[in-house]
Amino acid sequence: METASGGGPLAAVVTASAAALLAKVAPRASNGWPDAAGVAAQAEALRDRAAPLAALATSAYEAAINAAGGDYEVGRAYAKAAEPPLRIVEAAADVAALAALVARQCDPALRPDAVAAGLLAAGSAHAAAHLVAINLTTAPNDERVRRADALAEEAARTAEEARAARE
Repeated sequence: METASGGGPLAAVVTASAAALLAKVAPRASNGWPDAAGVAAQAEALRDRAAPLAALATSAYEAAINAAGGDYEVGRAYAKAAEPPLRIVEAAADVAALAALVARQCDPALRPDAVAAGLLAAGSAHAAAHLVAINLTTAPNDERVRRADALAEEAARTAEEARAARE
């Protein structure tokens, strides 16, 4: 049995870690931000959504690289292996968006942490989008590839919004 790559699981772990960082930063917002507790809870939910995707990405990719049968069976296994990275992209894009919100509202001393969370999430989104495209290599115009790329680009834009909030 061949061992699966670690790119997908790492992207999931980084996404979950970025969300966990936001969960710590949000409640310490400046000016008594009334939504801080809710945003922290949302960050915790994103962490809980992203963390299990590491194991899913590993098992799906291992199934793909060890798939037996003809082109159809192998192709189906790789299509299934694209599903966890797509979910990682979705979660990472949500974390990046939340980071931009937190960066605008948090205490200026904590803003670098919110920005870092957004940048890490955006990087994870791009890494996972790449894995979606690789796993669906026979279908480069697949809607999932386009969706992953669009979400990764949106994550990058919102991470830059978080960075701009420091100015």
